[in-house]
Amino acid sequence: MSTPDGARLSPAARRDALAAATEGHHDVVVIGGGVTGAGVALDAAARGLSVVLLEAGDLASGTSSRSGKTAHGGLRYLEQLNFSLVAEALRERDLMIRTLAPHLVAPEPFLFPLTRHWERPYIGAGVALYDLMAVSMRLAGRTGGRGGVPHHRHLTRRGALREAPGLDPAVVTGALQYYDGRLDDARHTLAVARTAAGYGAHLLSYATVTGLRRTGDRVTGVDAVDLTTGEPFGVRARVVINAAGVWAADVQAMAGTASFRVTPAKGVHLVVAHDAFESDTGILARAEDSVIILRKWFGHWLLGTTDTAFHGDRASPTVDAEDIDYLLRNVNRYLARPLRRSQLLGAYAGLRPLLAAAPGRAGSSAATASAVTSALSRDHTVLEQPAGLVTVVGGKYTTYRVMARDAVDASARALGRTLPPSPTAALPLVGAAGWQVVANQLPRLAGEFGVDEAQLRRMLHRYGDELPAVLAPILDQPELAEPIPGTGDYLPVEFRYAASHEGAVRLADVFARRTRLAIERPDGGSGAADRVAELVAPLLGWDEARRAREVAGYRNEPRLADSRA
Repeated sequence: MSTPDGARLSPAARRDALAAATEGHHDVVVIGGGVTGAGVALDAAARGLSVVLLEAGDLASGTSSRSGKTAHGGLRYLEQLNFSLVAEALRERDLMIRTLAPHLVAPEPFLFPLTRHWERPYIGAGVALYDLMAVSMRLAGRTGGRGGVPHHRHLTRRGALREAPGLDPAVVTGALQYYDGRLDDARHTLAVARTAAGYGAHLLSYATVTGLRRTGDRVTGVDAVDLTTGEPFGVRARVVINAAGVWAADVQAMAGTASFRVTPAKGVHLVVAHDAFESDTGILARAEDSVIILRKWFGHWLLGTTDTAFHGDRASPTVDAEDIDYLLRNVNRYLARPLRRSQLLGAYAGLRPLLAAAPGRAGSSAATASAVTSALSRDHTVLEQPAGLVTVVGGKYTTYRVMARDAVDASARALGRTLPPSPTAALPLVGAAGWQVVANQLPRLAGEFGVDEAQLRRMLHRYGDELPAVLAPILDQPELAEPIPGTGDYLPVEFRYAASHEGAVRLADVFARRTRLAIERPDGGSGAADRVAELVAPLLGWDEARRAREVAGYRNEPRLADSRA
């Protein structure tokens, strides 16, 4: 399969996007390159609007690469009686699995261990309702077809230990098993953004907005700086859509209004060695104030999450020793063999942008701001003020497409136009359309490129039907098929593709979001930084001095060892 030219995020494509952004008058400029902003760009472009997207860092560099990495309906939100959010998220989960990104999102089993006999009817009723809501969406034809995740089942203690021998038999009395979706969030956001580019959106990462342009009382564009050159530029637009996540209130303040504030909630996740826990299924269990989840993560385990108010630097939330203590303490209540710090491979912290009232409005207080945030709403809100500015804030990763649709619907009102309905529920993302065909071709591709079939299957769930294009350089340079020491099983062609097609600008982009090395290895893969920089430098136009700076900068970034001692 070939990649549409517009979906290729190369350095040349970035230059073209910058030139296009500064020319003429666009319908929409989107601020924010997380999954919501990328989704807005895709929705708007797919409805025929001219679109520019500006992101101050790398695509998905904030919350959208630091999520729980699960496409889910939010089983715990049933306990909060938020049925509408759960139904909406279940519909979106199944759309992602069936239609939009089946190469990136796949069904994954989870056990809810029972420790007291009264839990079975109570938890069982919730899980049954969870499945029933998903089935009702499917029967209504709102999830893109038949099939999907299997239904839940009840397990005895013996059955639970058969699925997860690492559970403590002295604690667990039984379990319920249900399914949600495993999600590679950074690559999914990248796929949404590249699909938007394929439909004509102009994407600019490392372009920070410094101000909003005004004509009278109306917002008419943005001022920005290209962080790769330091050069300022402007974009004229009929509507500005603010999808800046935890910075959304800051963007609205540029327009001179402050009708809301964002309460960032910090969520910490730990990557754990595969042999630390014996199980064929993930675990979701009660924690001290919410739930704890230990799930499979591409050959490792991913443990999360904390849920606490955050008041530090939003650009670089940290994993603290107490976060690690909390996670290990809560999960070890259920395990026969406790997890240890020495079994941790990586860690990351992300911020959820929870909507709160503006200072001085009803419902806001210092007590609320400092409290645990797990009970705050994950629903999203679209605000249309002042004229020409639409803000979408709140929500959860799984419902990004709905948030984007609602924001573009609001922009239509600001444009004074009637737009066609959103088509994004039926638009497969880059890599999805022919991924099953490529899956059938893996034996042939293994012979053609000299790469083990198991390795190709791993890559299939990163690239989908783009896999043959990723492998193509091996025919001229067979050494590109040999894994780089210090990177596990990543091939040199994957790093090259990150630079030539996937919009990487810095070395950190390659290690943290185009691959998962930054969280999969205690050194973040920094031992391979020289070799990877050597591969991408010619494609990104780096001279020797720039290459050395990128390597040094990545090696100096904080690592797990700084917080797990």
